[in-house]
Amino acid sequence: MALAFQLNFSIKIPELQHAKVRVSSRLSSRSFVVCASSEAASNYIPKAPILLPEGPWEQVLGGVTAPKGFRAAGMYGGLRAKGEKPDLALVTCDVDAVAAGSFTTNIVAAAPVLYCRHILDNFSAARAVLINAGQANAATGDAGYQDVIECAAALAKLLQIQPEAILVESTGVIGQRIKKEALLKSLPKLTSLLSSTIEGADSAAVAITTTDLVSKSVAVETEIAGARIKVGGMAKGSGMIHPNMATLLGVLTTDALVEPDVWRKIVQIAVDRSFNQITVDGDTSTNDTVIALASGLSGSTRISSLDRHEAKQLQACVDAVLQGLAKSIAWDGEGATCLVEVTVTGTNSEEAAAKIARSVAAVYGRDPNWGRIACSVGYAGVPFIPNELRISLGGILLMDGGQPLPFDRTAASAYLKHAGETHGTVEICISVGSGPGKGQAWGCDLSYDYVKINAEYTT
Repeated sequence: MALAFQLNFSIKIPELQHAKVRVSSRLSSRSFVVCASSEAASNYIPKAPILLPEGPWEQVLGGVTAPKGFRAAGMYGGLRAKGEKPDLALVTCDVDAVAAGSFTTNIVAAAPVLYCRHILDNFSAARAVLINAGQANAATGDAGYQDVIECAAALAKLLQIQPEAILVESTGVIGQRIKKEALLKSLPKLTSLLSSTIEGADSAAVAITTTDLVSKSVAVETEIAGARIKVGGMAKGSGMIHPNMATLLGVLTTDALVEPDVWRKIVQIAVDRSFNQITVDGDTSTNDTVIALASGLSGSTRISSLDRHEAKQLQACVDAVLQGLAKSIAWDGEGATCLVEVTVTGTNSEEAAAKIARSVAAVYGRDPNWGRIACSVGYAGVPFIPNELRISLGGILLMDGGQPLPFDRTAASAYLKHAGETHGTVEICISVGSGPGKGQAWGCDLSYDYVKINAEYTT
């Protein structure tokens, strides 16, 4: 596993006398920011550590703007209830981008979710994704849906494109409509800030956050059929995290050239392997949305079938980016002190392994009680032979052949304590047989801070 920490200093020397230092206690010594800009200091949050799986790619800077053809911006538009952290984000493509989306399974889906579903059911391309933080615009009826239509139309006019080329995401307090007047008033400035720079991507990644303590943004580059292609992404999420998909918003970009039906299948597979495999608190949000855009500007070979080798290469890259973002969301779980990574092998299928992994990730607490792990494997709903169960915790073998083993409880407790003190990763490995299936899921431990964060969310 490749571990890429992003340690950022942003210091403007002429303004140093006004510098403010903001260090999250949850980040320990892993990541912090010093920001000397008097205008931006109170708005900035650090970047999350990105834990990318290993593969034939390299991590590059730029997030959603790393692939060719994409620009992004983030700004404060007055939509948040308090503070002046950016709350409006925009990601655009210079050409018609092949579009795909994955959405919440909650029946009470938010207005922007209903809108995006309608657009993607009728059109295969898009040019922009507009995102607001502050109001979820969920459970807001016909008026909330009309707000989405009017915001998309206003942005389309500024960008000189068709309204159906605009997709919309919202996050914030459920039951509240978008502060439409503030949003519409901010659109001219937001579009003027669009940039293909790293700063553009970073500002957008910050603007979509709510209770997140870190922003989540990553990009990778690889070679497909002799052409260099990039895949970038950003996401938000910290609480109400549970399949499917976790409370999250995400935007994925690539400059690969891919047919619409293939792209949509690739994105859904990647979502199933990433965002649908994280859990924090058992809630499923009204607003979960991932929008994926492919510009095709890399000069790569057109990918027209999932069976092609090029499609499998692109799938692996998309999986890596979304899994990196998914793990950052679980790592940043409200009140969490560590990331939990559960790996399951030996099932008859990937789906079965993923189901067991989710079951374990959903119940884990920072306690070396392997009995709870075995219990959650058993009620996952996947048949297996109990005498083939094997469980290890961070390299410490707890059970083998279905039989409990003597183990160093002090060492196991120290391993868990260290993970909590450093906001590290607890690795749980489970085998239930000799089948080819393998799956992973991610979660976190919940501390008392989770209750405090959610009790004060609307105030």
